[in-house]
Amino acid sequence: MNALALIEKYYPDDDDLRSLLLNHSRQVADRSLAVCRKHPELALDEDFLYEAAMLHDIGIRWCHAPSIFCNGSEPYIRHGLIGGELLLKEGLLRHARVCERHTGTGITRLQIEQQQLPLPLADYVPETMEEQLVCYADKFFSKSHPDRVLTVEQAAKSLERFGHEGVDKFLQWAARFE
Repeated sequence: MNALALIEKYYPDDDDLRSLLLNHSRQVADRSLAVCRKHPELALDEDFLYEAAMLHDIGIRWCHAPSIFCNGSEPYIRHGLIGGELLLKEGLLRHARVCERHTGTGITRLQIEQQQLPLPLADYVPETMEEQLVCYADKFFSKSHPDRVLTVEQAAKSLERFGHEGVDKFLQWAARFE
């Protein structure tokens, strides 16, 4: 099943949430594909990048974030984990890993423990180049402000509240992908 068919399966109503998800996912996919085409030396899997970018936020429906039409009961930080579980059931292991690992610049087991985050104790950190690129591209677009595209500097600044480690990682990605 392709990415758009999966979105339709889990978001069958043509409502505000589905529109927001599709718009955001297309933004992330377009940026990911632009980087892929700009850097053939990275040997990225273009078809997988598109699908993974389109599906990276598929778990938002079940989270509580009313400002972006998400009326579920789960904490928003769990949307990647929820999306990963959905995609695992669909047999899409690589796509599931992108979902699980795209929040911030990744979330470590230590961060989960220290911040008492409502996630199973594990490392959710992008490993493959495709995982890193979708995570990177996602930081330029907000579902809360869908018409805004951040610069590298603005995206890095938005990560500061999570600590310098994430900012440093993001800037390393910028050096590689821009």
